[in-house]
Amino acid sequence: QVQLVESGGGLVQPGRSLRLSCAASGIIFSIYAMGWYRQAPGKQRELVATIASSGGTSYADSVKGRFTISRDNAKNTVYLQMDSLKPEDTAVYYCNAEILTPLRLKYWGQGTQVTVSS
Repeated sequence: QVQLVESGGGLVQPGRSLRLSCAASGIIFSIYAMGWYRQAPGKQRELVATIASSGGTSYADSVKGRFTISRDNAKNTVYLQMDSLKPEDTAVYYCNAEILTPLRLKYWGQGTQVTVSS
């Protein structure tokens, strides 16, 4: 059984920073792409950033230059450094990973709330 557990969310003022973490545990042969998604109230879940096993990254236009995704393959962990946060970044943030267990499946974390407000 594979689990993804997120941490690091909370309440922060505009302009400040937060760092999210997501650790995968269980029987894991290999982890391919990992990513972060978010869902604001009344809106669809949207892709924020992804990182390939090789380290290649991609970002939503709305977060380019402010957010940085990274991963530690030895720890099966992906991070999202969020700087210059804006109120419109308020959402539940979900971790996603494609994992070989030996089946190759996509897994989701339970989500962590990020609220940007003064």
